[in-house]
Amino acid sequence: MTAQTIHLTPQTALARLVPHILEMESQADGRRIAIGMAGGPGTGKSTLAAELVTMLNAVRPGSAALVPMDGFHMKHAKIEAMGATDRKGAPHTFEGAAFVSFLHQLKHANGPVSGPGYSRKIEDTVDDAFTVPADVRVLVVEGNYLLLTEGPWAGVKALLDYAVFVHVPRDIVQARLLKRHGEEGLFTEERNRAHIERNDLPNYDLVETSRDRADVIFEMDVER
Repeated sequence: MTAQTIHLTPQTALARLVPHILEMESQADGRRIAIGMAGGPGTGKSTLAAELVTMLNAVRPGSAALVPMDGFHMKHAKIEAMGATDRKGAPHTFEGAAFVSFLHQLKHANGPVSGPGYSRKIEDTVDDAFTVPADVRVLVVEGNYLLLTEGPWAGVKALLDYAVFVHVPRDIVQARLLKRHGEEGLFTEERNRAHIERNDLPNYDLVETSRDRADVIFEMDVER
């Protein structure tokens, strides 16, 4: 089935998602549901996912939790040992199988479960960065590679009850990424531009090939 494509702003996207997810939760007979927020780097999916969790919890306190894929980056030391620092952030520099296993555990957990996060300030993962409490009924899972069919990533889609793909034009993504890298102040602008061209934009292009596996595609009407 071809994914439905809708043009909308982040605010109208949230207004559309919240009632739909609340209805899904009410029909789930107490089991946890997972909502996937996929899209390339710089598309704003992380912000959208965090705001979605906030809005769901405003309606039903404690019902939703954010589950970021980025915590499953390989440790930086491991990526260095692989000689893959130039491609850090590409699918093969993640612990994809561990991420799939973690999602499966979360969907069936009866108690609190902690998971890793990623810090751009240190460019590395942080263990036990968040905890999903036992009472959570909606997992909002966000990340670039949720809908890929390569390797262990192919196992993610089956664990998602509803998948959203967030699209933002490539030129806007490029400008956003340059600003993001610059704000962290870890590297020169020249290095950041090279990294974006060599790594981030190819990752964006790869992720775009997976968009039709979503249940709905949000073509975001955004400013730079």
